[in-house]
Amino acid sequence: MFLLGALSSVADAIGSGAGTVGLNLQLNAGAIAPEVAVLIALLTCLLVDLAGEKAASRWVPPICYAGLGSALVLLALQWNTPDLQPSFVGSFLADNLAIAFRAVVAASTLISLLVSWRYVEQSGTPVGEYAGILLAATLGAMFLCGATDLVTIFVSLETLSVSSYMLAGYMKRDARSSEAALKYLLVGSAAAAVFLYGASLLYGLTGGATGLDAVAVALRTSASPVTALALVFVLATVAFKIAAVPFHQWTPDVYEGSPTPVVAFLSVGSKAAGFALALRILVGCFESFDAQWKLLFTVLAVLSMVLGNVVALAQTSMKRMLAYSSIGQAGFVMIGLVCGTEDGFAAMVLYMAAYLFMNLGAFACIILFSLRTGSDRIADYAGLYQKDPLITLGLSLCLLSLGGIPPMLGFFGKIYLFFAGWADHQYLLVVVGLVTSVVSIYYYISVIKMMVVKEPQEASDVVKAYPAVNWSVAGLPALRTALVGCVIVTAVGGILSNPLFTWASQAVTGTPMLVNAIG
Repeated sequence: MFLLGALSSVADAIGSGAGTVGLNLQLNAGAIAPEVAVLIALLTCLLVDLAGEKAASRWVPPICYAGLGSALVLLALQWNTPDLQPSFVGSFLADNLAIAFRAVVAASTLISLLVSWRYVEQSGTPVGEYAGILLAATLGAMFLCGATDLVTIFVSLETLSVSSYMLAGYMKRDARSSEAALKYLLVGSAAAAVFLYGASLLYGLTGGATGLDAVAVALRTSASPVTALALVFVLATVAFKIAAVPFHQWTPDVYEGSPTPVVAFLSVGSKAAGFALALRILVGCFESFDAQWKLLFTVLAVLSMVLGNVVALAQTSMKRMLAYSSIGQAGFVMIGLVCGTEDGFAAMVLYMAAYLFMNLGAFACIILFSLRTGSDRIADYAGLYQKDPLITLGLSLCLLSLGGIPPMLGFFGKIYLFFAGWADHQYLLVVVGLVTSVVSIYYYISVIKMMVVKEPQEASDVVKAYPAVNWSVAGLPALRTALVGCVIVTAVGGILSNPLFTWASQAVTGTPMLVNAIG
């Protein structure tokens, strides 16, 4: 009933909009030009894949680079658009917030693909099919960042989710991958049902409208238990997408069982879309329930920072350790969301951009190590500096940045979050964030110590049998490019933290919804 009524209201809006402001203004199709570039790349990859695996291996990578590169260029051209107009009858808005998060999603996909090719070829799975599914997930995530209608949000959310389930189980011959996909599917389906039920309640409260503007107006005059129930349902969906405690149960198992390049995308691209949804729907719609949802997110942030970083101490798998680390990192980002100030929102955007490079850089190192050894155990990294200085240096710098060690980019990202939280009197969140950051440094340093401090005779058997590096092998030059690029940005990005924060501030001030919430 909710979907039928929503589609009816959209059809009515198109009819009335065409007669008043003109259909061209209502559609404003240029706003989704970056998504069109990704869609064209997706369809082209699928067509090339039909020509055979040899043709796909040759042509799919440049097609993906062209599509995602074009999307990033088009996003840059949309930045600070003076005549900002809603698109497709108010269901999509390409404001600065959407542009910033869509750029993070597109960039995360580009880097994930760079580190994927050798992994996919070695597994013997179709390259074009893999790229098509990943681009479909990217498309859903990018639409989710700018969605301003309940129907658009649900469709985008499911496009991202269904593609993610397929990617998690992409290694069909691996029982762990199938198990991860099944767990992700079951939990994700429950989250989708919860969101759909909450959206139906909001649809009823508005009297038959699905736009977030109409929802916000209706909620200002409604304080019924139904409204509180809708808030809880929506918040649960957001918490699931960003892997916040206690909605994090799927994260460790999915991260451990899924193909590592897929985990790299889920850890950044999917999480960025989740935070964009949180800003769009919580700040934009539930303004009259500001105190309630901020209190709930304060609890989620504290739980995420504590559990994520403490449980990570006991992990023996690199992927599980980074899974719990990502839960803790989500707690740090939530500090900016709870603040509700310009500096808080800007710090969120900045930290997600920083997290893109330092986390994907770490995953690039893990992929490179696993390709040569087939191992994911932390103990097997013992003495790695003797055989592979590049992985040792790259992984060390990325882990130090994730821990917030100066002068890495991650340090400045956390500083901006903590300053914003302290200025807004969120003392509990800042203190918990500082303490858990120290805890995270311990398990990050433990990995670095394992790689660097061990004596030659103490190296693991895996490292002793470490094969020679041959960078001419297909897929490895792209992986090395991604690794070196992420490490350079992570290492020297702290020097450019002020321009990056200015860019993040423009993402906030160029978004009318956030400006109104701050004001």
